[in-house]
Amino acid sequence: MSGNMGMEQLIPIVNKLQDAFTQLGVHMQLDLPQIAVVGGQSAGKSSVLENFVGRDFLPRGSGIVTRRPLILQLITSALEYGEFLHQKGQKYSNFDDIRKEIEAETDRATGSNKGISNVPINLRVYSPNVLNLTLIDLPGLTKVPIGDQPADIEAQIKAMIFTFIRKDNCLILAVTPANTDLANSDALKLAKEVDPGGLRTIGVITKLDLMDEGTDARDILENKLLPLRRGYIGVINRSQKDIDGKKDIRAALDAERKFFLSHPSYRHMGDRMGTPYLQRVLNQQLTNHIRDTLPGLRDKLQKQLLALEKDVDQYKHFRPDDPSIKTKAMLQMIQQLQSDFERTIEGSGSALVNTMELSGGAKINRLFHERFPFEIVKMEIDEKELRREIAFAIRNIHGIRVGLFTPDMAFEAIVKKQIARLKEPCLKCVDLVVTELCNVVRMCAEKMNRYPRLREETERIIATHIRQREQLCKEQIIMLVESELAYMNTNHEDFIGFANAQQNTESKVTTGRKVVNQGIRKGWMSIHNLGIMRGGSRDYWFVLTSESLSWYKDEEERDKKYMLPLDGLKLRDIEQGFMSKRHTFALFNPDGRNVYKDNKTLELSCETSDDVDSWKASFLRAGVYPEKAMEQSNGEEGTQETQASMDPQLERQVETIRNLVESYMGIVNKTCRDLVPKTIMLLIINNCKEFINGELLAHLYASGDQASMMEESPEEAQKREEMLRMYHACKESLNIIGDVSMATVSTPVPPPVKNDWRSGGGSGGSMGSMGGSLGGVGSSGGFDSSRFSPPSPAMNRSQPPAPTVAAGRAPPIIPPSGARPAPAIPNRPGGGMPPAPPAGRPGGGLPPPLIPSRPVPHIPPRPRP
Repeated sequence: MSGNMGMEQLIPIVNKLQDAFTQLGVHMQLDLPQIAVVGGQSAGKSSVLENFVGRDFLPRGSGIVTRRPLILQLITSALEYGEFLHQKGQKYSNFDDIRKEIEAETDRATGSNKGISNVPINLRVYSPNVLNLTLIDLPGLTKVPIGDQPADIEAQIKAMIFTFIRKDNCLILAVTPANTDLANSDALKLAKEVDPGGLRTIGVITKLDLMDEGTDARDILENKLLPLRRGYIGVINRSQKDIDGKKDIRAALDAERKFFLSHPSYRHMGDRMGTPYLQRVLNQQLTNHIRDTLPGLRDKLQKQLLALEKDVDQYKHFRPDDPSIKTKAMLQMIQQLQSDFERTIEGSGSALVNTMELSGGAKINRLFHERFPFEIVKMEIDEKELRREIAFAIRNIHGIRVGLFTPDMAFEAIVKKQIARLKEPCLKCVDLVVTELCNVVRMCAEKMNRYPRLREETERIIATHIRQREQLCKEQIIMLVESELAYMNTNHEDFIGFANAQQNTESKVTTGRKVVNQGIRKGWMSIHNLGIMRGGSRDYWFVLTSESLSWYKDEEERDKKYMLPLDGLKLRDIEQGFMSKRHTFALFNPDGRNVYKDNKTLELSCETSDDVDSWKASFLRAGVYPEKAMEQSNGEEGTQETQASMDPQLERQVETIRNLVESYMGIVNKTCRDLVPKTIMLLIINNCKEFINGELLAHLYASGDQASMMEESPEEAQKREEMLRMYHACKESLNIIGDVSMATVSTPVPPPVKNDWRSGGGSGGSMGSMGGSLGGVGSSGGFDSSRFSPPSPAMNRSQPPAPTVAAGRAPPIIPPSGARPAPAIPNRPGGGMPPAPPAGRPGGGLPPPLIPSRPVPHIPPRPRP
């Protein structure tokens, strides 16, 4: 059997595109159109579909043969076979068996008495001679139910057809037999409803060889009668006798061609008739669709190519065995590490800056100025505990004697104990900074993933150096604390001295409260202990100043909910719940008074621990200090005994020492907050930068074989090969798209036609007769009158066949005859002038000017007056 030659020419184009996109791993969504045939019963729909495929496999017969939609999926494959969806795995290599299974499956669902069903039969045909297309064979339209068909058979079939032809990517073949009246064609009516512009509709006229003698469908095929935007194509299908006699499709196509070339009414347009031409038209529609899809595919490829070029640039001239390239790569990697490390620590406004979280230098800065001061404050002792220790120290120093003066040794003993407690937060700050510094090195070394041994060795060398510097820094900080312990500088300019301390014994010195109500921080937090009746936890916008904490409904700060004074408040952590993801702390009054309305505490929470630490540091600036761990080693009774037995003189001495300790520890804390970050910067961070910039490369060269260190990881080698392959495949695909664009041609969309023939309707039989009686001279008039009142295509012509053909060939050659409706001119005496009236002829609106436009010798005499 002969296949579809046009489709066979398209297959290599689609295959080349598919292969190129498969190499890229990109899905090529050509989404070729579906092709559905619509028409009445026995119009030849299945035969038209078969001719397009080039195989004989659909049921044939009289009456309603196609009683279920057949969705035929053509799939390109090396082998040729068919497979039904309801029989997965069973392959049909004989197309006669496919026809029998279609008939059997139809009977299983609808019975054998002409019943119909809208449940489709899905058939896949795999073949090397097809494109990936979907063809749809639909039941023919019928009006009178027979057999087991329902009463609303017409409405059911129309609804079934509409479900398929409404899709925008469906080409509609409106099939109409030539021996019926075209004006009553249901196929054209249905196509008009879903495709009013006519862009998807192609008219197909079948059974031209079965028309009555003396009649033809020439006006239809010339698109003069009921014109369509894409016109009509006539085909000759095999008869049932030909099919039963196993007439070959090639022989049938030859017979079809002879018919059109020999028929006097069709031979002037024989090259635009027949099944091969219908195949070419449909294949051209597929080509147009492919070409319309190519610009989008080209844009996708060009974007991918641009994205690949930057990464591929370093791989284009890469040779794994070239030592110079490896040395160059190592130097580039180290230089990149140096610049990345310095940019991360010192900060940069480049596009590579982290916009999601604090990292590098910003996080270390936060450790220096928020976390470290908070840790120092947490180490301070509680007021009651401090007074108790001072009282014990004074009494123990006096011993058995009664002291007349305040002993300075008590001051020194208490201060030394407080200074010794500073070691822990100072060393903890070093640990936190070293951890963050190691994270920075690890992040900057990620660009060395291509050479895993180089990255591993680099990280090891830098980490070893950081640990060495960490130990040195801790020793220096311990020495700093021990320096403070070694000598109490009571002559410091900021120290209040004994005289001032005694003057202030009667007044309680406030703990850092600002005189001016200064704004400190703003941000979102949740309040948790509002009560179930009040809605549970709720987010508010908080404003912290040096004197109060206020919260509002939103950041516009218009609707103030409450303002809480900070006098006497303390801060403590609350253990995080098992299912809770938020970090909570609370404000409370040490003396047990309510903080907020009826609540003893105000519980606040943030999403991250960093936010909580930042808020705690802000509360420290406002004078709200954390709760201290109360040492109860001596018990409540010992404390009460001390307070009860403390005489007024001892109480004044305790107050004096407390003021001195507070003043001197303020100086020490200020010194630590200043010197510890400076020591860390000097001994660790700056030294680490100098080491990376000056000594790292020498340590790498001294650590071992550079060739083995610069070996690519298998993953990186595969990534490089994959990237190069995709780059070349992308360029090849763009070249293929260019070749396809050059090798194929798009046909423009036909111009719109006058499609008001639906309402033109029923009158005008006399006009059609008049057009027929005009013979060759009035053939254009017959055409235009038919456009307004279409006659039956089976209408008998009044003139003999020979004169009709001779005269009928001339009108299509003359352009004016098809451009203006001639019969309308006699009815409008004042109408427009013909395009080329001969000289000397009078009258602007008379019909006679049409006659001189043809050679006079060819005008036949009128047969009747």
